[in-house]
Amino acid sequence: PNNADPPKGAETWTATEGGFGCALDLIKYIKATHGDYFTISTAGYPEGHPNVIKKVEAGAALTDSEKARLVTLEDGDWVCHDADYEHELAYLKAKVDAGAAIIITQMFFDTAVFIQFVKDCRARGITVPIMPGLMLINTAPGFKRMVAFCKTRVPPALAAAVEAAKDSEADMKALGVRVGADMCRALIAAGHRGLHLYTLNLEDATYGVLKELGLYVAAPAAAAPAASAH
Repeated sequence: PNNADPPKGAETWTATEGGFGCALDLIKYIKATHGDYFTISTAGYPEGHPNVIKKVEAGAALTDSEKARLVTLEDGDWVCHDADYEHELAYLKAKVDAGAAIIITQMFFDTAVFIQFVKDCRARGITVPIMPGLMLINTAPGFKRMVAFCKTRVPPALAAAVEAAKDSEADMKALGVRVGADMCRALIAAGHRGLHLYTLNLEDATYGVLKELGLYVAAPAAAAPAASAH
């Protein structure tokens, strides 16, 4: 599958002649060339890769599992249909079988979708650790841009909260910390001990979540330089 992000200014990604066509090719090459020297992580997509999330036709019937993954954007509803979702899981299994030792997921905002994704992976024999990828909300425009780009499901309550706070930078940052911490707590309560936070070079929200969770440890103060002897 062509699941690579296109370069800036392009609509699609095209493999270099003689190069790798997908992540599976790269994993196979690393294992064949370097054996077990590297620990390989690979991407997982709880809602399906954006390339296979399709516009829902008007009046189309959806299964319960599809409804649980339903993404609502400004131009309508989108979903990774069950058949495509199965192909995604099969491809993920192939990457793991080829040597990927850990899965880090695409960002998500509905913890139920991630929890179901893990169950689905386990049911198909994927046993490696699965790290939830968490993007913390910093600004309303940034949040909406990433949601549209990744075709990410946003629970209605969160969408309403973002709309209410969008005109206040302070309120948005506080919302991001609160939502991030609540998601982490829900994931930990569900048995997921590893958390992967996408910082996007903005450490304040990450520190805020760690403080909310009681996991923040301040760096020790640098010792004052010793006075030089005369």
